[in-house]
Amino acid sequence: MSIAQSIGLSLFCISLVFFVLICLFFLIKLLSVILSSARHNKSQPALIQAEASAPAAKELEEDNRGVSAGELKLINVDEKTAAMIMAIVSHESGIPLSQLSFKSIRALEES
Repeated sequence: MSIAQSIGLSLFCISLVFFVLICLFFLIKLLSVILSSARHNKSQPALIQAEASAPAAKELEEDNRGVSAGELKLINVDEKTAAMIMAIVSHESGIPLSQLSFKSIRALEES
């Protein structure tokens, strides 16, 4: 095999590798679009159901004002931080704070 043939073969192999990488890139993008649209379509009925039950949740929340769910043990956490954690959990989960029951909140020590 001559030097010219070797260079030609190596250029062909490099271009083949790049072609396969480009195909994989577009395949991953296509799957990402398909999965995100499927996830978006799947979450729409849940949003509709949540909006429909929102008035009922507000009524429950109004009925349960001032109701305590029990005792909470704070371990190396002040009350302000515990209140923030409880509010964040309530907000992120979409469950009213009056329906959540916290047993203890403990600060994890950094290593």
